[in-house]
Formats: sequence, C-alpha cells, structure tokens
Amino acid sequence: MIKFSEYFHSWLYDKDGYYGSYKTIGKEGDFYTSVSTSSFFGGAIALDIIKSIKEGRLDKNCSIVEIGAHHGYLLADIIQFIYTLEPKLLDSLNFVIVERFDTLQEQQKKYLEESFSKTIKLSFCKDIDELKLESAYILANEIFDAFACELVFTKNNILQQAFVKDHKIHFRTCKNEVLIKHCKQYNITKGEVCLSYEGFINTLNQNIKHYEFLTFDYGDKHIRNDFSSRIYKKHEVHPLFEENIALDKFYKKSDLTYDVHFNHLINLFSKDSSCKTEFKTQMKALIDFGILDLLEMLKEHTNDDVYLREVQKVKTLIEPTGMGDRFKMLKVSKYS
Repeated sequence: MIKFSEYFHSWLYDKDGYYGSYKTIGKEGDFYTSVSTSSFFGGAIALDIIKSIKEGRLDKNCSIVEIGAHHGYLLADIIQFIYTLEPKLLDSLNFVIVERFDTLQEQQKKYLEESFSKTIKLSFCKDIDELKLESAYILANEIFDAFACELVFTKNNILQQAFVKDHKIHFRTCKNEVLIKHCKQYNITKGEVCLSYEGFINTLNQNIKHYEFLTFDYGDKHIRNDFSSRIYKKHEVHPLFEENIALDKFYKKSDLTYDVHFNHLINLFSKDSSCKTEFKTQMKALIDFGILDLLEMLKEHTNDDVYLREVQKVKTLIEPTGMGDRFKMLKVSKYS
C-alpha cells in the first residue's frame, strides 16, 4: 500500500503521468481554465503588473515568473497586453517559466518565440529552488490544487488516512503526527490535506527579496469537511468516491484535483511578517484589476461583433454563478 499523496503524485507527475506531456485545454480537452476562456484574463493581470511597477512596488526590470505555464498562453497574453499598454516595459522586464518537464519547456519556448521572436528576455528553470531574484511578479494559476494531498476522515473520533493498493482506496488509522496536528488545528474531520505547501512558500520567501504572488484556484477560506477530490475527463466530472468508479481507467489519463484550503495558504504566507495577503473572488479581483476598462478600450477600437464576443467571454470569467465566484484569488505582497 502507498499513501494517497504518493498515488496522486504518480498519477500527475510521473514521466508518463497526466502532466508529463502536453494536454489540450478548452473545448477539445478535459477541462476549461480562465486562460482558455479569454485573453482578457491575462490582460487584467498585465494591468496589475503595470500598476505595481508604476507605483514603485516592483522594479521596472523585475522578473515576471509563471509556475506551470502549460502551453504558454497566459504569459503570452500578459506580454501582448503589456506591449499594447506600456510597450517600453518590454525593454526592461524579464520573463521566466518554471517547468519541470522538458517536453513542455520546448512547447512553451516554441510558442513564445513564434509569438514574440527575440523581442522579450525569456528563460526557464525546472524548480523554484533555482529562482534567486530581487524583484518578481509570480503567477501560479491553478497550481495548488495539483499539489499531492492526503485524504482523511474521522471514524469513532479517530482520524483515518487513505492508502491505495491496486487502484483501490483504503482507510487506516492515521499515525502521522503532523497530519493529526494539522487536522486538529483546522478542525478537519473529512477531506483533503496538503502538507507540502509550506516548503514551496518557504522557498519563495528565502529566494525572492520582493515579490507579488498571484494565484487563482477552486476552493475557499474554510474547509467544508467533505471530500472534494474529483477527476476531469472530456469535461465530465467524476467524484473520486463515485459509486463503482474504476480508478485504473482514469489513472494518468485524466486530471485529478481538489478544492484548495485558502486559510491554510494564508497562514503559511503570513508566517513571514513582511507578507501581506489579499483574498477575493475571481469576479472582484478581475474587476479591481481593470478588466472592464480593457473592454471599454476594445469597444473604441473594434467593431460591435468582436466587442460583443469578448464581452460574453469576460462574463464567463466574472459571473457569480460561474467562474466569478467558484474561483478565488490569493495575492501575496512581500516587501522586506
């Protein structure tokens, strides 16, 4: 038997795992993201980057870092909007992608070079351990729901932990004191627990002097004390504990994810007294960044058909009944 976190990690990150090769996102893939919905998602982030530089919180020669860039679409959208709104910044900004898989690095490099030729300064690294920066704006879109987690639930007041054998999940009495302590701290009786966030956050704080860190993800501040783990395959959602589910048929062939516990992340970042956190719905975050202003700019420079198509895409991003409320934003600012 192996811990569920080890099974989760092998499902997504083995060489033949789901993330080990390029996957189409959007209509032809297994799921949608905000990036695949509208380029104005990246445009709104570009506005936030420009504002931080203009107001002196970040240097004009800072690095824009994306962790887990997939095809490179989000970074490309950000670069395009910076070029449109503040083109001189491209002379000083550095762009960095953190990507562990060589095949995806090649895909990202090809796409960004085809899009921008040699007009941007682009570099790659495989792990955040390699980042040693003075000033950075860090993007990690939908990354925390891809960190390997443990599954727990309480039976007769005793915490149970999930193990996997032959693609079957079994629960055994938890003997991991760190996991037990974490569940007591957050009053978790059932659900997902990720213990590897802390190392990731500590590395950022040690390696980067000044940064703004931005992530959007499924989840909320407070845990629901229920399992949220689910599989995405061809836009169909399969709860991990769906009746008669055959995990071996999905293993490494589909996405595996869960809701993020944002209070846990906030508390980990806040251990560094120089970190300030902001938590918002995606709707409020994108509106505050200025996504509606971008639509007004578009209206002035295009025809009604193009404008109305983009309005519908942006609505998908910000509607409370859709992505606007389901996705949450966490922004962390560190200025020592």
